[in-house]
Amino acid sequence: MNEILVKQLAIDFCTEEGAVASRENIFTVYTPLQGRRIFEEGECFLKIACINGKILASGKKDIIAWVRETFKDRSGAWFMDVEALHELEAGLKMFHCQIAQAHPFYIATEMSEVDTKDYEIRIFEGEELEPFRGDERFGEAFLFHELPKDEIGVGAYRDGVLLGMAGATSDSDSMWQIGINVMPEAEGLGIGSMLVAVLKNEILKRGKLPFYGTSMSHIASQRVALGAGFVPMWAELYCKSCK
Repeated sequence: MNEILVKQLAIDFCTEEGAVASRENIFTVYTPLQGRRIFEEGECFLKIACINGKILASGKKDIIAWVRETFKDRSGAWFMDVEALHELEAGLKMFHCQIAQAHPFYIATEMSEVDTKDYEIRIFEGEELEPFRGDERFGEAFLFHELPKDEIGVGAYRDGVLLGMAGATSDSDSMWQIGINVMPEAEGLGIGSMLVAVLKNEILKRGKLPFYGTSMSHIASQRVALGAGFVPMWAELYCKSCK
């Protein structure tokens, strides 16, 4: 398992690196540790990652006690099947919580050769990102939140027309997440995978681990990740209050 990812998940789920790399299910009381990935930061009721065939869970003391008792002997490989999610959701009602989101995540560790000859590629960093603030076309590429911070954008142009944009946010000091938007008129041309691969290379040059999250049912987005040299590594969900 990738060393950077192991260290990050140990921080995110309040455990030891050896525990993350093991095959044993891990359940911990959540504490917001320095260096954690930050995305839509708020109170952590429960979050669960499935990686290496195991369950890695952290949350409030009473919730995690119930999750441990209920799922301690389950396989992480099948935890996000619908039946198990129904069971989790039903139990969470006792704590006035519900599942908020669930995503597969991909990582990339190697640079790619990218054919960009049909496009003009422009890279934007820092203040150069400001012209895209508020542009609804790029809601996946950029967040414009204080945390996580938008770090870099890569755009593909043809004849001066912007056809797609990939952006990266520093969700932690060591892992940057990629988002991508392709204009409707440019879909099906391979621009998504091309831009994600270019941005992946830029992130690796900076010594960070690029990662990519998407919806369980967004097959086109998953194909973009695979086409850009990413590999599936873990699935993760988090819960929110339903009061």
